[in-house]
Amino acid sequence: MAAGAGGLTMETILIATSNAGKVREMEKAFEGLPVRLVPLSRLHEVLPDAPEVGEPVEDGATFLENARIKARYYREKTGLSALADDSGLAVDALDGAPGVYSARYAGVHGDDTANNAKLVSELAARGEENAAASYRCALVLTLADGRELTAEGVCRGFIRPMPRGTGGFGYDPYFYLPRGKAMAELTLAEKHAVSHRGAALREMKELLAGIL
Repeated sequence: MAAGAGGLTMETILIATSNAGKVREMEKAFEGLPVRLVPLSRLHEVLPDAPEVGEPVEDGATFLENARIKARYYREKTGLSALADDSGLAVDALDGAPGVYSARYAGVHGDDTANNAKLVSELAARGEENAAASYRCALVLTLADGRELTAEGVCRGFIRPMPRGTGGFGYDPYFYLPRGKAMAELTLAEKHAVSHRGAALREMKELLAGIL
């Protein structure tokens, strides 16, 4: 614990991701809690002498397993509480793919353009223009004292071949909600209210608030 403004005790939590979109969503979700969220990109602000921590091997078979691998890895490397997310897209017509390979579906990690192109191509080959799908998110918070909190969220929708919207990241322009809007058309607040990560973060916030 570190002293925060106004005499509050601030729990420092390392956000175990370099994805700026995820960082924004997590920071928004945890507003009001006496915690200080530190993205990986700013680790040296709290640990000036920290060595390069690298990245863990994400070889879990599920989103929850991968989130746990990341949270435990960064907690062990830094000594800080670490919050890790693993999330992705599961398309019914593709037997749940891309699943845990969502970020590297086309072969290169984080290449949204290539991943979306492959997804649209795979569905077109199957004659799918309104493919049922779900976004899934698992969160694991490994606290500095070794305790762990877990939360999961799901958002159902459809993959369509025409992208809409300029917000969000990943598959958001092609993921349409039942009400007709693409995820990429939503504001951050709107997305948080309906998304898989929003649901998981709300659950995690409640769990964390209960022990602070």
